[in-house]
Amino acid sequence: MSASFPPFTCLVAFEAVARRRNFTLAASEVHLTPSAVSHQIAKLEQFLGMRLFERNARNVELTPAGDDYLKRIAGAMAAIGAATENARKGVRNSLHVHSTPSFATLWLMPRLAEFAKAHPSISMSMSSSVEHSDFAVGQADIDIRYGVPQWPQLTVRPIFDEQVMPLASPAFMRRHRIAKPEDLLNVPLIQSTVGVVQWPDWFSLHAIAHTPGSYAYRFDRAFMALDAAVQGLGVALESTSIGESLLAKGRLQPVFTAGDHLPVQAHFLVYPARHAQRPEVVSFVNWLLGRTAAPPKTRAARRSAAGKAAGR
Repeated sequence: MSASFPPFTCLVAFEAVARRRNFTLAASEVHLTPSAVSHQIAKLEQFLGMRLFERNARNVELTPAGDDYLKRIAGAMAAIGAATENARKGVRNSLHVHSTPSFATLWLMPRLAEFAKAHPSISMSMSSSVEHSDFAVGQADIDIRYGVPQWPQLTVRPIFDEQVMPLASPAFMRRHRIAKPEDLLNVPLIQSTVGVVQWPDWFSLHAIAHTPGSYAYRFDRAFMALDAAVQGLGVALESTSIGESLLAKGRLQPVFTAGDHLPVQAHFLVYPARHAQRPEVVSFVNWLLGRTAAPPKTRAARRSAAGKAAGR
């Protein structure tokens, strides 16, 4: 085993104690004595050259260094556990997809039955968080990421061309007379703080002076901003692709015509080149990209709009 890799028994003991916050409970879980677990922790601390726990008479707490180490190895431990469980059950065609929360909640989950029906032999696992999956420790086969694509040495494929535009509930539109872009300066605006397109970008497109920061509500997830708009709290500047189901159900509607939008590519399929040959990865990538492909005319129109916006 590599000199940079600690004994696996030490990692198992560390993860159990970190989760249980108790040596006796952890010892029972890993089938060792509390003394043996304590010895494994001491061995790991010596290997790393740092204290992982603060011990007192009542409980055990992670040190800041221990907490950071746990976050770094948790994904690898979970991947090993999942791989082991799959091997024990004879599952070989497994797929682990990690995604940003809003894409997973609003776009992927409502369509997951379609993928399952098309590929019934694939055993799928999903996880969702704002943190990117660490392929170096085998956390996922595919990562669905949001943002500016700056991930060297990874395969990066755009999922769709999105239209970001002001969206509001029908009830909100009935309460407020919004006839032109300038009218948005007089109604509550909802900001999605992590969006790659922000309200100043949209106002700039319409040559309207706008003071950044004058928002009624701020959220760090698109699904929360969209839900706030559904509740009639204000106007959200969001992707019609992510809000597609809400638009289709009539819970949201564009405030203006479809031409008053900003085109953007911000959601990406990301995976290492070594994963590209796995049949399960190929199946999922082909299904998702096929599901999001725009008709040729629409795609051309979006390219034209994107070209105009890029000249600003």
